[in-house]
Amino acid sequence: MAATSQAHRHHSIAIFFHLQPPPPPPMELPLDKAAARSTPLALPAAGAAAAANQSPASLPLGPPAAASAKPLIAAANPPLLSVVAPAAAAPKSSSGAVEESKEGVEESNKSNVLTIGSIRSTLMRHEDTIIFGLLERSQFCYNPDTYDPNASRIVGFNGSLVEFMVKKTEKMHARMGRYKSPDEHPFFPENLLEVVEPSVEYENVLHPAAANININKRIWDVYFGDLLPRLVKEGSDGNCGSSACWDMLILQALSKRIHYGKYVAEAKFQGAPDTYTPAILNKDSDKLMELLTFAKVEDDVRARVMSKAMTFGQVVSEDLENEIKLKIEPELAVELYDKWIMPLTKEVQVQYLLKRLD
Repeated sequence: MAATSQAHRHHSIAIFFHLQPPPPPPMELPLDKAAARSTPLALPAAGAAAAANQSPASLPLGPPAAASAKPLIAAANPPLLSVVAPAAAAPKSSSGAVEESKEGVEESNKSNVLTIGSIRSTLMRHEDTIIFGLLERSQFCYNPDTYDPNASRIVGFNGSLVEFMVKKTEKMHARMGRYKSPDEHPFFPENLLEVVEPSVEYENVLHPAAANININKRIWDVYFGDLLPRLVKEGSDGNCGSSACWDMLILQALSKRIHYGKYVAEAKFQGAPDTYTPAILNKDSDKLMELLTFAKVEDDVRARVMSKAMTFGQVVSEDLENEIKLKIEPELAVELYDKWIMPLTKEVQVQYLLKRLD
């Protein structure tokens, strides 16, 4: 009974934090030929890598200066998870057959994580999470006291209310093993606590360099400096706690979606290693950005996001004769993807690929 209870507890924890190994998510995924390149994203300037990976400082109330991160450099090495034709083997005993079966399941799980279908499916679910988060946050005013370090009045804490909520939540989630998952990235990694519960053992299909890529500082600045002021009404309605809560959930959703670019990059590399290897060896970030850009796929993402924002955001009233009202402007959700989510995802991909042959 004790063992069953413990297993159930661990299973519940894993479900609560969505810690199952994620089907990596990218969006622009066709693995055949690269489409015409869209407007290239300016990659980070030299010397700013450390600043980009630092946790956010006190929340700015005006548009922040864009932080940058220097792309990681790469050297040659064989690709991970290469597919090798099985060699002929002698007949195995029953125990050997069981081991072979387990290995086969593990290999199947690895390959499933990097399929176009699983990645695209995950990205579509992330679209739902992000759009619903924007809809929920839009019901409250801006509430500037949420972001003012001098207004939080939290004893023993020097920072804003939203910083307090994100930091404390990350500490608690870290104790439960959330950030052992390769698809989870904290905003304040220096404040995490050690795991107290045995966490799930994840089959990591990424290159080890992936662990050092974290652009949450950029995501933080984009959300608070560009997106939020246009999403909500000015002024205060007193709902600072609710505002901070939804800010945190949106930040986590954006971070997970954008950092799924690592899985996109790995899937694309494995699909066409000969195409990407020369650019990686030459440290050619522009060429990698060109190879990673698929205009048709990005157009499809914009259209889908527009449709979801219009559908999910309708105000449904008893009087169906009235003109349809929307909670947010659908164009804002499209702009979020067009200007920030897709470019930042590709930036993560470039950083990853530059270290892929290390």
